[in-house]
Amino acid sequence: KGFDFSVTEVGGEVHVIIRNYDFPESYTPRIADLLIVIPAGYPNAQLDMFWTYPDVKRTNGVWPQACENHQVYGDRNWQRWSRHLPNPWRPGVDSLRSFLAAVQKEINKGI
Repeated sequence: KGFDFSVTEVGGEVHVIIRNYDFPESYTPRIADLLIVIPAGYPNAQLDMFWTYPDVKRTNGVWPQACENHQVYGDRNWQRWSRHLPNPWRPGVDSLRSFLAAVQKEINKGI
């Protein structure tokens, strides 16, 4: 898809950071880094939630639903988007690609 990304192994996890990820006009800022944490056991283990840096809010200044919490990964305090997508996880069918499509669908909701 032409993403500018990095992949880092941290303990038993893999962190994928997509830099300069575009957000719809209902959010501010419109560009942020997107973190996906891939757990040990993937692709059988489910991908869960995603994170952004810097914080992304709706243009009315309100946090998106279930996005008020933060977690430190590396040297950044990432905004956690508490989403459980897709649910249930289908090993052998779902992947980073299908998870990213679910992330984009969720972001496009603007809530």
